[in-house]
Amino acid sequence: MTTTQPNRPDELTALRQRYSLERERRVRPDGALQYQQPVAEFGYYAADPYVDDVTERQPLHDVVDVAVVGGGFGGILAGARMRRQGMERVRIIDKGGDFGGTWYWNRYPGIHCDIESHVYLPLLDETGYVPEWKYSPGEEIRRHAMRIAQKYDLYPDALFSTAVTSLTWDEASETWIVATDRGDAFHATYVVTATGTMSEPKLPGIPGIETFQGHTFHTSRWDYAYTGGTPDGGMTGLTGKRVGIVGTGATGVQVVPMLAEDAQHVYVFQRTPSSVDVRANRRTGAQDAGADRDGWARERRENFLRIVSGEPADQDLVADGWTASAGLLEKLLPSFRRENTGPDFEAAYEAADAAMMNELRARVEQTVTDPDTAEKLKPWYRYACKRPTFSDSYYPAFNRDNVSLVDTADTHGIERITEHGVVVGDETYELDCLIFATGFSVGVSGIHSGKLPVHGRGGTQLLHTWAQQGPRTLHGFTSNGFPNLIQMGSLHNASSVNFTHILDEQAVHAAALVAAAEAEGALLEPSPGAEDAWQAVLADGAPDHEWFHAECTPGYYNREGLGRPNSASAYPHGAVAFHELLRQWRKESIAEVLQTKAVL
Repeated sequence: MTTTQPNRPDELTALRQRYSLERERRVRPDGALQYQQPVAEFGYYAADPYVDDVTERQPLHDVVDVAVVGGGFGGILAGARMRRQGMERVRIIDKGGDFGGTWYWNRYPGIHCDIESHVYLPLLDETGYVPEWKYSPGEEIRRHAMRIAQKYDLYPDALFSTAVTSLTWDEASETWIVATDRGDAFHATYVVTATGTMSEPKLPGIPGIETFQGHTFHTSRWDYAYTGGTPDGGMTGLTGKRVGIVGTGATGVQVVPMLAEDAQHVYVFQRTPSSVDVRANRRTGAQDAGADRDGWARERRENFLRIVSGEPADQDLVADGWTASAGLLEKLLPSFRRENTGPDFEAAYEAADAAMMNELRARVEQTVTDPDTAEKLKPWYRYACKRPTFSDSYYPAFNRDNVSLVDTADTHGIERITEHGVVVGDETYELDCLIFATGFSVGVSGIHSGKLPVHGRGGTQLLHTWAQQGPRTLHGFTSNGFPNLIQMGSLHNASSVNFTHILDEQAVHAAALVAAAEAEGALLEPSPGAEDAWQAVLADGAPDHEWFHAECTPGYYNREGLGRPNSASAYPHGAVAFHELLRQWRKESIAEVLQTKAVL
């Protein structure tokens, strides 16, 4: 069928009905329980393939100024900003073998950033680095993370291949005791948690997954020892191999074309297709990004944030798929806020969204030669229901004789896995290798998941307190009863498609909190009244997104189709306004979190 832009109410009605039908084909009653964590017999899926042997060392029982849990960009930026504030001993702890976070773990073939590198990579002004590509490959991003760590001397005290197992406030010394899985129990004056929201790979709970006798791994732990090659391709180990890949999100869209180049045959198991827009990646120089003047990166980053947050901007410096679709991100980001709401706005939004999605569906038809395959690759949902993807090679891969699309929507996913392959409907697909591009579990790591217990004043456990009265913070960073603990992440904070920008603003704020406490010889701890006031700010004007996500195709945005509850979990007026609020608060009100120490 040929897609057209809907102009009449009956066309929009038909489109809504199609969206609802396609959603119901994919919703499962088990929701997020359809996935399982890589533990016990599946623990090897989460093992570190980049470290042959973890270096033995003696447990540490020393004292540091700041302990940072997490070595991704959040932790690195926290460390860098703390260094700039004069903190001497900053210790970053991470389960990976080096800095990088998701860019340490994700090294699969074809990996690139989907945000322009000149706004995604942080501290470009400070490090003097200009990205080589408009959308950086993973290795360039990982090396930039290491560059920042080297510049700010974060390596000497870092603990890699180490997991923090508990954080306990020590009343006697007014410091945190940081315990790890390697026997460490050291003290830190301040603790910053920067574990990210998606750090643990997830596996589908497909019956028989443990019986598969071929080779298998998760894309976040790519096994180059088996495939050969590098993230640039050349996987000679796949010559003559039948390879199956489960998952067609941002990772699958990048991996499939690379597998198609080297495997004998590739079977792409798809439940829900992604929307895939033009990528048009290219090499860039300093002049392309205006990197010939001081402050160029901050200006470009702020410009991008304003546009995708719905704020006015004189010009679009990035001019890509994200900024072009900024008007449709209102439902994607809970922090995005519009003044004009109501039926007329919703109707205009729906028409614009339908036009955008029809263009994306038309792109499938224009690229994929087989009509049946093209129809199955079309995304039938609103643009903001799933994270958009971008690629110039994904759709053409399905024109190759050695690539087959296996649609699993009618069976609500793969039915079972056997010793030799995957079963969908009445057909068994025999495989030599099965790869899971099934992403990460949301909220299963860090202090908000319960896996990292935090005991504050009087031994009170953070999550026990929150279970009774809901999350309690000031600006998302600090909580009463948990002095000198600074939380980084999306809870009670702002968000954006360019999350490294958010993390850097959080790191600046965290460092300012510590600097203020150091200057006054005080503890960082908000009062219950300050938490109440912030909770009221979050609730005031929070947008109603429950209906939108309830109608979306299942995914991690809406708890696999169960809908996203309307709760005051994020700042409702956008990241630009939130950053300005923090700047003003630091100038005028930071003293409200400074409490007198008992230990002098």
